[in-house]
Amino acid sequence: MNVSTNLDLIRGYQTYLRVEKGLRPLTCDAYERDLLQLAEYLETTGGGLLEQAQRENLSGFLEHLQAHHVEMRSRARKLSCLRGFYRWLLLDKKISYDPTINLESPSGWRVLPKSLAESEVTEMMEQSNAQAQRLGAKGAALRDRAILELLYGGGIRVSELVDLRVEDLSAQQGQILVRGKGDKERIVPLGRAALESLQIYLERGRPGLLRRSGVAEMFLSARGHALTRQSVWVLVKKSNRRASPHMLRHSCATHMVEHGADLRTVQTLLGHADIATTQVYTHLALGRLKAVHREHHPRSTRNMEPTA
Repeated sequence: MNVSTNLDLIRGYQTYLRVEKGLRPLTCDAYERDLLQLAEYLETTGGGLLEQAQRENLSGFLEHLQAHHVEMRSRARKLSCLRGFYRWLLLDKKISYDPTINLESPSGWRVLPKSLAESEVTEMMEQSNAQAQRLGAKGAALRDRAILELLYGGGIRVSELVDLRVEDLSAQQGQILVRGKGDKERIVPLGRAALESLQIYLERGRPGLLRRSGVAEMFLSARGHALTRQSVWVLVKKSNRRASPHMLRHSCATHMVEHGADLRTVQTLLGHADIATTQVYTHLALGRLKAVHREHHPRSTRNMEPTA
């Protein structure tokens, strides 16, 4: 088997993802691992090269993953990678048909992401606020409070948070400029708590962390470097062992929907390119709809008076 052909295809796809799609290096690396895993499977099962794969080969690959106890969500992500890859091959006229068409997604993979209860988030924020308000609170405490408020209040990704620059905050408009996947920019409105904590951090906390001039990143480590994703993960865990930056993002969306926000609004806030990604929250929206219907419709069960 000409293994180099597979590698050439994967490298070509990587270039397409980076240059034309503008995807981040971590995302491109994940797609590369998925395609290498498929190429290895095809080699061991006699399925040929990546561009020769048939629908049954890809279906067998997904079944192979399931047999080896790969989580449903991971299998769904790999299938999404394969669909993008074969769509690219088709557009580039390297194949004549897309073998992923009618390939079924792992059943039930669109489950609601885990989120925190509102009381848990409130406790996290109160603890962080208490630490930040202690006499002589240092820059790190003010920074950590601002980070928690922003992750939950703005629903932004941890990668978006560490990429924020000071100039991205527009305090007067109460909003912040966020660069999401594919370097797509969006405006995220800030609530009072998030805005105030950010302003206090920038005025009283960040100057104490700054070690040299010209650093543009908003959130800094004790050494004055831009904060890393891993550092943010650790500080969130310190506040709540069950929590994570991603869980705070999902909690933001979940609580908004539970309080009546429509899915399109949540999609815009989270920066989802496809409404299908936001539709994992559909059952929450339906629950809200049913409650409103029962409360306000004249012929709902609640409002029906028994006849004599």
